[in-house]
Amino acid sequence: MAHPIDGVAIPDSALAHAVTELVRDTESPLLFHHSSRVYYFGALAGKQRGLRYDPELLYVGAMFHDMGLTPQHSSASERFEVDGANAARDFLRGHGIAQADIDTVWTAIALHTTPGIPQHMHPVVALVTAGVEMDVLGLTYAAYSDAEREAVVQAHPRSPHFKEDIIQAFYEGIRHKPDTTFGNVKADVIADKEPHFHAGNFCRVIRHSPWRG
Repeated sequence: MAHPIDGVAIPDSALAHAVTELVRDTESPLLFHHSSRVYYFGALAGKQRGLRYDPELLYVGAMFHDMGLTPQHSSASERFEVDGANAARDFLRGHGIAQADIDTVWTAIALHTTPGIPQHMHPVVALVTAGVEMDVLGLTYAAYSDAEREAVVQAHPRSPHFKEDIIQAFYEGIRHKPDTTFGNVKADVIADKEPHFHAGNFCRVIRHSPWRG
């Protein structure tokens, strides 16, 4: 069901239906509903900002943004964001989507945990991050009405302990490749779960480089 919310709904297309089916069958209910809320919050943000974008591409970006946390799509050495972006790329190629659109979705997913950059890029890139920042961090909570927030959560419920559940899901998806968190907010996730974890240090890398001086 599309669950229209303030004029925003999941696209009623063959591509969107295929996305829904794939993600529901691959991700946990926690991640599926989170990703669905990311779409709604991102689309509502786009409406607020008067942005023009392709809802199908936003839906793919939102629904695939955490696919890199799943065993089926988790690589041994890439950031989980890149794994998710690659999964979306392969899916879109299989559906004959234009390369320019694939690149947009790939970028949206790859950058969704990199604050300060996506909002200056293509609307799909900006809005995937906007949806993530709202659902996980609540950064723009006040920008949505009570009715909008309640409708989104009614359509795709948050678990009773969503905050801790999503942190645990991030940890389980990246703990086997901690080096990929260097310079990334996910280093905070591992540090939260592993008190003895030492995150990569930018200054230490500079000082230990082979250059003299």
